Amino acid sequence: MTTTTEKLQKVLARAGLGSRREMETAIAAGRVKINGKLATLGDRIEMRDRVSFDDRPVTLRGVEETPRRVIMYNKPEGELCTRKDPEGRRTVFERLPRLKGERWVAIGRLDINTSGLLLFTTDGELANRLMHPSTQVEREYAVRVMGEVKKEQVVAMVQGVMLEDGPARFTDVQEFGGEGINTWFHVVITEGRNREVRRLWESQGLTVSRLKRVRYGNIFLDKRAKAGEWVELTQAEIDDLAESAGLASRKVPELTPDEKNRWSRDKNKRRPVQAMRKPKSPRSR
Repeated sequence: MTTTTEKLQKVLARAGLGSRREMETAIAAGRVKINGKLATLGDRIEMRDRVSFDDRPVTLRGVEETPRRVIMYNKPEGELCTRKDPEGRRTVFERLPRLKGERWVAIGRLDINTSGLLLFTTDGELANRLMHPSTQVEREYAVRVMGEVKKEQVVAMVQGVMLEDGPARFTDVQEFGGEGINTWFHVVITEGRNREVRRLWESQGLTVSRLKRVRYGNIFLDKRAKAGEWVELTQAEIDDLAESAGLASRKVPELTPDEKNRWSRDKNKRRPVQAMRKPKSPRSR
């Protein structure tokens, strides 16, 4: 009789403790034990093994037992995509609804100066699939560019340019108008490398003055979530995401009365970020 084993970081991610990369870091830091012994990178486990994370027991779940919830968050500029910042700056996780026995796993990241769509899920496998380069999930951004953009520059970015970490390209670039030297474009990429959109424009001697993600896969940022707000995705939206990641549909668990109350309180506490008002003109004073 053969026993089925899985990579430790995969099982921990599925348990909602973080992404696979975060779990690999935790294992290397000595925060994970298997049957009372320190785990090492490369370890594989069975569902009957006893696993602890920071000396707390972990409830191991099979694939079908993992709750799959997904929320859409509208990130304002100035927030960090990290769980805790040593400098005390605001992080995106501070604004999310609290979970009991699970953690929100971010599907991709946005840098501190980029706003817009962020997805979070309780299903680590879904997050890993959607972020993996092989899945080729589209990310669409609205970009405001300073300077005159020439056709040959756009062609170069679509055909591909060499950045310091390898070749990169936009799969689509559409102009959306603007005034003066500031022109808006919508661009699409299929991977999530650090500052990739900004670096592609910089390769053409152009500067990005505003950057906002408006779509991830089939999910568009919409009016349901203002800046600093989140909304839970519907069953149909989550099923579409899962399908694009090559995963089977799974029923989204209903919130318990306690969860509904807690999420409602969290939402009321986390008021949307107010946009800075433009100064009044002398005539209007």
